[in-house]
Amino acid sequence: MSRIVIASASEASRNQLARLLASSGYAVFRLCASEGELRRTLTECEDGIVLISGMQPDDLSTDFGNCFHFLLIGRPETLNACESQHIFKLAYPCSGSAVLGAVEMLSQLHSMRMPHRQGRERALVEDAKRLLMAQCQIDEPEAHRRMQQYAMRHGVKMTDYAQLLLQGGSNDG
Repeated sequence: MSRIVIASASEASRNQLARLLASSGYAVFRLCASEGELRRTLTECEDGIVLISGMQPDDLSTDFGNCFHFLLIGRPETLNACESQHIFKLAYPCSGSAVLGAVEMLSQLHSMRMPHRQGRERALVEDAKRLLMAQCQIDEPEAHRRMQQYAMRHGVKMTDYAQLLLQGGSNDG
């Protein structure tokens, strides 16, 4: 299941969306109150779905669109101000079933798009993270973030970078 992040400056909106998703069996990974908090969360996550209300996600979509699907919920003028064609939009006010339908669609799109590491590949990445954690005195999310950023910067798969780390290669992640 995709990680779901909810971002809104309004605590009431964040909580309402979280309750709606929880009532339908979706687990919310994190609630974010600001764009800065959302950026830190997306950097920490590997991939997922982001529901945004009351913020403009254009820059976020540019920076994180390769790993995340975005759903912007807002008034028509907010939706019209959003320039990215890669952001799904839902006009407010909207029904709970419309939000759930959009989340289900994004969840299916996300699962089709994202590679799923299994078996040996997953073990390789986990072993490399543990090595990086020990060498750099960092926690697991930071090790994952560093590996992910290195892989993206150098245009390699994360599993290939994990293999390089475990063979004693570059650890400038």
